[in-house]
Amino acid sequence: MSQTIPTSMMSPLASAAIAAPELIAFYQWQTTGYQGISYQQLQQRVAACADQLKQAGANQGTRIACIDNNSLALVILYWACIDIGAVFCPLSPRFPKAQIAQLAQDYGFNLFWASASFQHLLPSASLEIKFSAIADRPTTACDTQRACNLILTSGSSGQPKAAQHNLANHIANAKGSSQLISIQQEDNWLLSLPLFHIGGLAIVNRCALAKAAMTLPAPEYSLAEQLQALPLTHLSLVATQLARVLEQDPNSLIGIKALLLGGGDIASSLLAQLRHLGIKAYTSYGMTEMGSQITTGLASDKGSSGKLLPYRQLKIIDRQIYVKGDTLFMGYLSADGGQSLNSMRDDDGWFATKDLGDWDDEGDLIILGRADNMFICGGENIQPEEVEAALKRHPDIHDAIVFPIEDQEFGYLPAAIINGTISDQQQLDQFVCQYIARFKRPRYYYPWPEVQSTSLKVARQQVIAAVLNPY
Repeated sequence: MSQTIPTSMMSPLASAAIAAPELIAFYQWQTTGYQGISYQQLQQRVAACADQLKQAGANQGTRIACIDNNSLALVILYWACIDIGAVFCPLSPRFPKAQIAQLAQDYGFNLFWASASFQHLLPSASLEIKFSAIADRPTTACDTQRACNLILTSGSSGQPKAAQHNLANHIANAKGSSQLISIQQEDNWLLSLPLFHIGGLAIVNRCALAKAAMTLPAPEYSLAEQLQALPLTHLSLVATQLARVLEQDPNSLIGIKALLLGGGDIASSLLAQLRHLGIKAYTSYGMTEMGSQITTGLASDKGSSGKLLPYRQLKIIDRQIYVKGDTLFMGYLSADGGQSLNSMRDDDGWFATKDLGDWDDEGDLIILGRADNMFICGGENIQPEEVEAALKRHPDIHDAIVFPIEDQEFGYLPAAIINGTISDQQQLDQFVCQYIARFKRPRYYYPWPEVQSTSLKVARQQVIAAVLNPY
């Protein structure tokens, strides 16, 4: 339970609507250009949506599965669920119908909503919600300790799990983030990460708490074009998105106050371009279970993930990272219809991340990789992420995945999947061995395959499988 967030308070959205009703909360693209919705108008739509959800049978604890690309409707549904105590369960539109039906059974979803484009994915009829309706009624306090959402983990170590948060988790995460990355009322953060990802939901909470605006990307624009369409101050990107916008139009990033990078190690070539543009970029270590960011710092070639943010605690024992604090999730919902919740804490409240790390001389966190990715080559431990970081120092490599291939003599040999250009393997070996022991160098190289992912993070196992089983 959070020790610093009140157990009963108005939601950040409701508070903003009272304190600054005329400030723009949300920009969305219309046929004539961007139009803004004020905090008062957004709160009125949320109140009307909450009333419609209650009329449909939703109440405290009702799990509502929601499927759409980022939209005003999803934002309204999130805050409406908080208003009535329901649980907002956003799902990726890339999930096939059979998987959504299985998720509904596993986690006990009670009601379903999808935009018109995705209603065919639902196992039962979609709720009919009039999102343009408004209700002007007094706002009441909500229980910040009550479950408010489920987010599926990225599944980096296996099958995705359903992580349950309360509003206090999100408020603590947003407050801690703002201690380093300032966000003010006049700022505007692009909602560039999907709401089924913890990074997207974090943007919604940060902006409401700061009374800042969010902008919904225009569907017909590339990311570079989007950055030219409306003045923006803050941007969250993963490495693949950053590479894309730098390729399309690097100058489109000029004017961004803060660029928050997540989703893994960032290639040196990308960081060099940001420095050339004078962009203030931050790298972070975060996870769904901690509501998003845990550590954050200015991006640099040393590969650190910055310092610990407020409202979090982190310890390292035998390179294993453990976390706790006000941002730590409530637990994983059991896959038996969601009958129980496993907090996954030890007796002292610590959560084992299964990530490996260490502190550098400046007190910044260095992520060494996943404990369950390590393999043994000729009796020596190889951590794939260490080799990947060395590869991504090369100016022609944007991303890399290292994995083991069975070998009769050594047990396993490292192989690498490269997103970039390899002209000479011998020269690449020489380059990599400047940073890692020679026995850790990849013996085989593969080009990056075309894969469809339901996650923002690189789907390691999916990419590896596409290389090993191309047909």
